[in-house]
Amino acid sequence: MLRSYLPLLIFLVLSTGVGAFFVMANTLLGPRFKRRPTTVHEDAYESGLPSDVQQGFRFGISFYLIAMLFLLFDIEVVFLYPIAVELKQFGTFALVETAVFIVLLFVALIYVWRRGALEWK
Repeated sequence: MLRSYLPLLIFLVLSTGVGAFFVMANTLLGPRFKRRPTTVHEDAYESGLPSDVQQGFRFGISFYLIAMLFLLFDIEVVFLYPIAVELKQFGTFALVETAVFIVLLFVALIYVWRRGALEWK
């Protein structure tokens, strides 16, 4: 039984060792800055540009709706891929369930489309 866990144990030991090595190398070889934090250091900085978003900024609901729709259709692809690969093995029941799933997602798409969630404002 222990033999089946041996590759996992070796992987854990090696990954922990590599992580510890990089932390120690960074501590020993990395630069040591002793600056006091200023407003420039505390400002948000993203992708090489200062952020225009202020602290109290709130995203609009359309941003969240688009994100949820992306997740919805991304999950659809994740569920449909295994069924498409092994459809003969799953049989007719899986085909019917997949069709119901796609119809429900299509109804949801029509609903959010009519509600205006796909229009970026």
